[in-house]
Amino acid sequence: MTDNTSPALQIALAYHQAWTGKDLDLAMTYIADDIVCHAPAGRIEGAAAYRAFLGPFLQILTGATMIAAFGDAETAMVMYDTETIPVPNAPGAECVTVIDGKITQSRFLFDRAPFLAAEQAGNRTT
Repeated sequence: MTDNTSPALQIALAYHQAWTGKDLDLAMTYIADDIVCHAPAGRIEGAAAYRAFLGPFLQILTGATMIAAFGDAETAMVMYDTETIPVPNAPGAECVTVIDGKITQSRFLFDRAPFLAAEQAGNRTT
């Protein structure tokens, strides 16, 4: 479910469409220079660090399906399922803060268990 009248949601959806379309340059146009991202691996600060965080994931991304998206003036929540080379189903969610048309903060959650299982299975076969 989406409500495109939310300014924050419009930015979050445009950003989501860009990165799930593997257009990292376009995705980064929605990211503030001083973004702070809280991810399972830890805190990421600044656009360069965020790009370095997102770039490798796009190399293994093969698809994405939107589950739900909601937002208001400054906050948007997007939940989706991704398909990657090592993992066919990897659910994720982002709660972003948007100020002046840029994502300034992201709380990024994803299920690490499928990736850990794939990594462990790969390690046993090598």
